[in-house]
Order: sequence, then structure tokens, then C-alpha cells
Amino acid sequence: MEQASNQAWRLLGVPRAGGVLVISDHASNRVPDGIDLGIDPFCMTQHVAIDIGVAGVASRMVESGGADAAWLAHVSRLVCDVNREEDAPGAVPETSDGILIPGNALDAKGRDNRLALYHRPYHTALAETLAGHEPGLILSLHSFTPALSARPEEARPWHIGVLYNEDDRAPRLALPWLGQIDGLCVGDQKPYSGRQLNYTMNRHAEARGRLYLGVEVRQDLIGDATGQAEWAERLSALCAYLLEQTR
Repeated sequence: MEQASNQAWRLLGVPRAGGVLVISDHASNRVPDGIDLGIDPFCMTQHVAIDIGVAGVASRMVESGGADAAWLAHVSRLVCDVNREEDAPGAVPETSDGILIPGNALDAKGRDNRLALYHRPYHTALAETLAGHEPGLILSLHSFTPALSARPEEARPWHIGVLYNEDDRAPRLALPWLGQIDGLCVGDQKPYSGRQLNYTMNRHAEARGRLYLGVEVRQDLIGDATGQAEWAERLSALCAYLLEQTR
């Protein structure tokens, strides 16, 4: 199913003009050869390193036809977070949820090299893909941890959060659609606000007038194959609804 890849990204399926493209900026926990983050390997299995479950959901959406293609980051967010501005500290994070990352204490040249290897190729190739196959809808797919280690007192009861910045065309439709599902706890700009953490969509969707929906699914709901299949089906149905309502 993988159509193309490089060190910064993977493309599953075949993008189609007018179709659905899933974008997952934090789909991988891969640390390339030659990079030593200097942290406990266990951390690489946790939310600080990867959006748990999103690669499985995205691949199932493509396999089932619920999405035409999925654009997935091919490097851990701890190596380079492509959903941050280049000059943001979090683009090459020195700490995440209270965990120090000594391998990212780089000088200016080392930091720029990291960005040149991963951040810039990711966005350059994504821009080319979008321009060549203008999607009808982009689904920006993330997952979130039920509790941050640094702020355990903050409850995160939502099953899914809908995130957006200025363009709320898709969220206005998605929120009531999700709200009709029995037992589903839906967050509007929860657990994060898309007005603060929305770099990839700001650059490739909002700046270009492309319709998109940002979602965060709670990671414990998509941590296994059963949950991934369930949410792939649900999000595929939501994408179909959004396309129908906005054409």
C-alpha cells in the first residue's frame, strides 16, 4: 500500500483530486541512525515520541477506501516535530512532558541540519503532493494521552477533540455529527486549541483555502487493532459526510 517514502515522510495509497487525504504529523517513533536522543528507550513507546494508534487508523482508512491516501511522518516528533514552526523550540525539543532530551541540545548549525533533513523535506514534498492532487478534504489526524505526566491533575475525558484555527467550515459540521453518537464525549478545541498548535494545517490548508478537519483521538481508544478499525470506520464516515455537505 505504501506508494512512496523518504527519511521524513511516507505516503500510503494514491492521492486523488477531490478526495480525502489523511495527514499525520506524529505517526512514527523512528529515530534515524546517527541520532542519539539520550533518553530511556521506553519513552519512545509513549505519547512524547509518537501519536499512538494514528498510523493504524490512517492505514485502515486507506485500505477500506475511506481515504484515498495518507501522508505520514516517518520520524519521531522527538527527533523533529514537523507540526511546529522552524523557529519554535518544540521543532527540535529539548524537553517534552517533563522528560529531558539531551541529544537535542544542539548548536545553531546542528539544529539547522536537523530541520534540513526532516522538517523542510516533509513540508516541501507535502506541498507538491497537495498541489498535484488537490484534495476535497484533509483530515489532520492526531492522538492524545489521557493524562500528561507533568499535569496529572488535568482531566482529559474526551474521546475525540476537534481542532481548528480560523477556518471552521468542517468543524461546524463535524461537531454536531460526532455529538449524535451515543456515549461519545466530544471536545471543541480540546485537549488543545488549534489556534495555538496548527502549523501544518495553517501552512498547507488555511493559507491555501483547502477544507480540513483536525482531530485528536484519545490514544487508549486506538491502541490496538480493534480500536483502530472502529475509529477508521467512524472517521471514514465523517469524511464522507463532510465531502457530501461541502460540495
